[in-house]
Amino acid sequence: MGYEVAINKAWDELAKLNPGMNLTVRFLGDEYSVDLTSRKLLSLSCNVGAKDFTAILILHYLEKKLKGLADLGGDWLTFREFSGIEGYYPAFRKRAIEPVIRKYGRNPKGVLDNPNKLPLKKYHGADASVIVEAFEGVPVLVKIWQADSEFGPDANMYFDANITRIFCVEDIIVLASLVAGAL
Repeated sequence: MGYEVAINKAWDELAKLNPGMNLTVRFLGDEYSVDLTSRKLLSLSCNVGAKDFTAILILHYLEKKLKGLADLGGDWLTFREFSGIEGYYPAFRKRAIEPVIRKYGRNPKGVLDNPNKLPLKKYHGADASVIVEAFEGVPVLVKIWQADSEFGPDANMYFDANITRIFCVEDIIVLASLVAGAL
């Protein structure tokens, strides 16, 4: 019940754009069927409905895509570099950064193995870096550093500077946590 208001609002906003009854969208290597009539969002790879927080993110993306996505600016920013995020960083770190450190902190290059067949490509910098194409036009750069004699392992996520023209801060945290979980 916690997501009910947000998900209904997202469905209503998408329906106002009159995009047709059935749409598909790619998200983290999966394809989702979006049925506006029944208000169902279904993963086509496993024939299961999307969880509410994933559905809200996908619906918000579709709304922006139908209106016209912001062009990529080419400038990578960390979450902390966005304005208006005061107080959100601890949740972002816990949900997005720490899982990546736990999984790849001892072996950063393991992120390149890509067993989940995510749409990603190798990038330069850190001990290992990849760009995950979360949605079409929404890349997420993940950099991972292995521990050394002075510092423990670390990681960070970078977003195109224009991501805040697509998603609100809460959506960026959800996106980052889903990327972290899919890696």
